[in-house]
Amino acid sequence: MTFRHTLAGPVTACGTALHAGVTVNMTLLPAPAGQGVVFVRTDLGGKQIPARYDLVSETRLGTVLEQDGVRVGVVEHLMAAVAGAGLDDLTVSLDGPEPPILDGDALSYLALIHKAGIKSQNVARHAFEILKPVRVSHRDSRASLSPGAGTYYEFEIEFSAAAIGRQTFALDFSAANFAQSIAPARTFGFLKELEALHAVDMAKGASLENTLALDEHGLVNPGLMRFPDEFVRHKILDAIGDMALAGAPLLGRFQGVRSGHATNNALLRALFADSSAFRRVPFPGTAKAVL
Repeated sequence: MTFRHTLAGPVTACGTALHAGVTVNMTLLPAPAGQGVVFVRTDLGGKQIPARYDLVSETRLGTVLEQDGVRVGVVEHLMAAVAGAGLDDLTVSLDGPEPPILDGDALSYLALIHKAGIKSQNVARHAFEILKPVRVSHRDSRASLSPGAGTYYEFEIEFSAAAIGRQTFALDFSAANFAQSIAPARTFGFLKELEALHAVDMAKGASLENTLALDEHGLVNPGLMRFPDEFVRHKILDAIGDMALAGAPLLGRFQGVRSGHATNNALLRALFADSSAFRRVPFPGTAKAVL
């Protein structure tokens, strides 16, 4: 039998929120078996927001959770690390509107999880097995889940920017493969959009130290790159984080073509709207953090 996992102890980090640009203190805490991942806004009297796909209220430049008027933004990088580490139950305490962006990747969150350690809980772990294809599309983006052994991600992007162009990547999901091939991939953005984003209080915490920045000539900070195809790898990172809002691992194949947070969330909503498309099963293996 495979058991649920939580942290062995608390761990704290402090950093800048990607969009709000403010300093945020974050503490990752062990949680009771069966709780799932829950965000707590300590700056708002301890209001709680479960990490669930049906609580996603906004998907522009990040996945935002909202409940009873309380929001937590840009949760996808942390949720990707949670999935990669095989965590099931976790409390995320924040004194601001978003987890700190840290290095703009998921590896920095994995390092925190590794520092805290992982412990087994005396409750069986389960997963959602995909039984038939589920597809969503919007304009030129599309995403699908289909039956398959284990968990598999395949992604394709295409940008007019020469520094990106067309990129594809496929991942047989495991703790080791995630940590080595996906978690280090940083977020990216275009400098020409920055002024407009600042005008609506977004991307205020983006910097040349945590974001791959592009202008009309190419990549502004190439020394920050970890992979030649880092852009598509980060899109898979985002998809893994968005799929983690299912509340349990998904056993099947994810395929995305220019898919973003909105399409990813629509895919989960379509999946769970069709009870014949999935079934709850015992998780077939044990996931451990590998750094």
